[in-house]
Amino acid sequence: MARWIPLLLGMCLAACHSATTPLDHDAYVWQRQWNTSVVFALNQSADLVRDWRVLAAQTDARGQLRLMAVDRAALAATHRPVILVIRIEGQLAQWDEDALVAQILALRDAWKGSALVGIEIDHDGGTARLPAYAHFLARLKPALGKLPLSITALPAWLSSGDLDQVIAQVDEVVLQVHAVQSPRAGLFDKALARVWVDRFAARSTKPFRVALPTYGTRVAWDSDGRLLAVQSEAPVLAGGMEASELVAQPGEVAKLLTSLRNDPPRGLSGIVWFRLPTPQDERAWSLPTWRAVVTGAALTNQVTAFFQGGATPGAADVILRNDGDIDASLPRSIQLPAGCTVADGVNGYVLGFRSGQRYLQRAQDGWLHGHRQRAVGWVRCDAASGQPTMVP
Repeated sequence: MARWIPLLLGMCLAACHSATTPLDHDAYVWQRQWNTSVVFALNQSADLVRDWRVLAAQTDARGQLRLMAVDRAALAATHRPVILVIRIEGQLAQWDEDALVAQILALRDAWKGSALVGIEIDHDGGTARLPAYAHFLARLKPALGKLPLSITALPAWLSSGDLDQVIAQVDEVVLQVHAVQSPRAGLFDKALARVWVDRFAARSTKPFRVALPTYGTRVAWDSDGRLLAVQSEAPVLAGGMEASELVAQPGEVAKLLTSLRNDPPRGLSGIVWFRLPTPQDERAWSLPTWRAVVTGAALTNQVTAFFQGGATPGAADVILRNDGDIDASLPRSIQLPAGCTVADGVNGYVLGFRSGQRYLQRAQDGWLHGHRQRAVGWVRCDAASGQPTMVP
């Protein structure tokens, strides 16, 4: 029997090393207009989440708290606890601490008798404001009594020695790893996000969660390269000389989530998703895609490219169709048959030439929702040309 002990120990160590760590999942309900689409998403997703983190109020330019019209009955119907999120604008240079604390306490009292389990402050101020922020949190925390207080944090704060004092005032921190750099750097970088998570874990003395993205955004610049507008869940009227679609690809986010499950840093207690996808939110993942990422299901790509008769005689549209349930990344390029002598791209694709052959090149990143199709170009081809070929 003794000779089997090393083997058994080795098997146990291997199994223990390969085991994944279960992580709780919360979701930010960030919609400012509660409609049937939001209610549907809540009902369809309640089994995935531990808590809803609901945008409940936001400061205006004068620092006054403006309440959101939250559908409390819809939240109650999901039988999930609620954390109220108060957003303090990062550009707000200062605010009246006494007035803001009083307004937050009034909001808390208005939710008594509900499934309220915490207050969260979302403030993306610069590092120079961290001492003042810590002072405000030190005022707010005892006023809340036993109700837990959490905050969101930015990776940029890791460079400040004042971060420790901010963390000391709260019960939990949510580290945001998306949309925290210049828009030209993209929306999400899984490798950089992991670096930030590990650095924060080494620094934090409190439990923390990681905020992961489920969305894309459109960014517009003027001719001088200045940022004009960021469009995400709400349409924004802005022209601009240049615009880019920035997206958090489900596959890339899933890889970071797998990394956190397989090798969790000290203090990591869960994930918070920004934001709850709804059927009306065209710049967010679909609900089936979010579910697949959260549960670790396979993200199978079922996109095909084909020609379809167009409105102009002799021309055809180039169509991408997703026959699966899961959102799929748009292919990098689509090779056109040699017999297609005239062509152009639309909806984020442009015409290119390679080795004397035409192809449609993806100019804007994005995804195609499940069971949807999109025209990405048009062609004129001879009768024996065949079908287009995708290049992932």
